[in-house]
Amino acid sequence: MKLFGTDGVRGKAGEKLTAFSAMKLGLAAGIYFRKQSKTNKILVGKDTRRSGYMIENALVSGLTAVGYNVIQIGPMPTPAIAYLTEDMRCDAGIMISASHNPFDDNGIKFFNRFGFKLDEEAEREIEAIYADEALLEASQKSGKEIGASKRIDDVVGRYIVHIKNSFPKELSLHGVRVVLDTANGAAYKVAPTIFSELGAEVFVINDTPNGHNINESCGATQPLMLSEEVKRVRADIGFALDGDADRLVVVDERGEVVDGDKLIGALAMHLKNSHTLEKPLAVATVMSNLALEEFLAKAKIKLLRAGVGDKYVLEMMQKEGANFGGEQSGHLIFSDFAKTGDGLVSALQTMAFVLRSGERASRALNIFDLYPQKLVNLPVKQKKELKEIEGFEALMSEIESQGFRQLIRYSGTENKLRILLEGKDGRALEKCMERCVEFFKATLGG
Repeated sequence: MKLFGTDGVRGKAGEKLTAFSAMKLGLAAGIYFRKQSKTNKILVGKDTRRSGYMIENALVSGLTAVGYNVIQIGPMPTPAIAYLTEDMRCDAGIMISASHNPFDDNGIKFFNRFGFKLDEEAEREIEAIYADEALLEASQKSGKEIGASKRIDDVVGRYIVHIKNSFPKELSLHGVRVVLDTANGAAYKVAPTIFSELGAEVFVINDTPNGHNINESCGATQPLMLSEEVKRVRADIGFALDGDADRLVVVDERGEVVDGDKLIGALAMHLKNSHTLEKPLAVATVMSNLALEEFLAKAKIKLLRAGVGDKYVLEMMQKEGANFGGEQSGHLIFSDFAKTGDGLVSALQTMAFVLRSGERASRALNIFDLYPQKLVNLPVKQKKELKEIEGFEALMSEIESQGFRQLIRYSGTENKLRILLEGKDGRALEKCMERCVEFFKATLGG
């Protein structure tokens, strides 16, 4: 049994993630967190998926059964849960979300009392408790020891004030036209409020969640609608969030998507120029383009590479004493303001950089050229050990002989193989990718 993937527990709601499994997970998590309980309170939030009702009620049932008092705050961004868990002095925080996945998936992410995602050791311990039926049964309370639950709707103001404070006070968004795509997700209320209160002229799209339309042809994974709207209203910039608002994609005034690595480079320079980069370090992942590393090196900023996943980026940031890092996909971590990727903090820091540059977004955020890079997410029927696939080693040798950098790995949350190739010859890169896709379709049943 393996419950946890690269970002919590995730799967199709009603199949892998059922009311029963969610209740058991609530029991197991409650038992785990009570070992070091300080306040006997756990915070629970969710995104806008309809299955969130089922999972939330089941989780709360499990948590209260082992004696925890639960605070439910409804639809809120994942980074808000991380922030409010510590701010409200809770023992833990739980976010119900499958992030950028389709609406019929859902997931559960856990945060410790300091607002950090759990490490793998903690996840393994919760899994062991989950599998121990006798312990689950023996740990349930009765009488006055059973926990209580209450819903609080006004904590959103704390998060809004916190996010606004991340924007430099000497700057203003007055006169700036901004388009926000909230992906019919968790930030559909807070994102427009924050930008409006900072003075921007705000145009919002995909802010009418119905339980089924989260991430549907919109948001950070599909920013075409945002690009069209930026051009239509002649906005200065556009920001797309994903379903739980921990990811950001930026569109410039021409309607063109800003590459994630270029955004990381620009924001690292922003922090250095504003003297808020604690060390001459930035953390990215093995997915990031070599051109980013070379660009930062010229600015005397060392790029460190972590495994894929924002929690691994944060772990390396903490280990090395860095206060900025991110993923090419749009998870950006400014640890002075957030314990995890926060799309709204990232959007405001991007605005600060653009305003200070005095340039249009298309020029300010396009400060170096990337090497040709190709990423394909290939659906697979099974996840065989790659090294055990006949012909795999020969394919890797073929790729390396052409001078390409490769990263081939399975998704931690979906039945997909992620194939990343990078090199200086774009045409040869395309041919090599075609060869890889053909090979893995044949061997993994894509």
